[in-house]
Amino acid sequence: MAKNDLALQLFKSFRTGKPNKKRSERTQENSVRSKPTDPQPLSDLLTDLVHERQWKSGVAEGTLFSTWPMVIGEEISAHANPVSLIDGVLTLQTTSTAWATQLRLLAPQIIKTIQTSASGALVETVVILGPHAPSWRKGLRTIKGSRGPRDTYS
Repeated sequence: MAKNDLALQLFKSFRTGKPNKKRSERTQENSVRSKPTDPQPLSDLLTDLVHERQWKSGVAEGTLFSTWPMVIGEEISAHANPVSLIDGVLTLQTTSTAWATQLRLLAPQIIKTIQTSASGALVETVVILGPHAPSWRKGLRTIKGSRGPRDTYS
């Protein structure tokens, strides 16, 4: 019976002009035949580039910034935006001092949320800044120690 199966396979291969090979053998042959100059998917090239240059943490940090509302939540992201992530220190800018105070209290939970949601982004500490205060300095020359518009009152 085994001889009949072998004969049938040989007959089919002669009739079609192609050897009757298993699918796994054909895919191995195709992968061996590919040349380095053949076109390759861009995603494979980018993955290799990120791996070779050790950019994985940088890509993860950029992903954290771009997916910030999904990682931290819509309500918090409406009032706090990431400014920088340098050496494991994430700096957030808030819209009000009240939000800055609340987020300082929630800093440990924010770190845990980022570590579970945005894998690869190395965040060890969170620095929370309040909104920018207006500057009373006008012009190029200012006097050090001047208190702004209130300096004329004694």
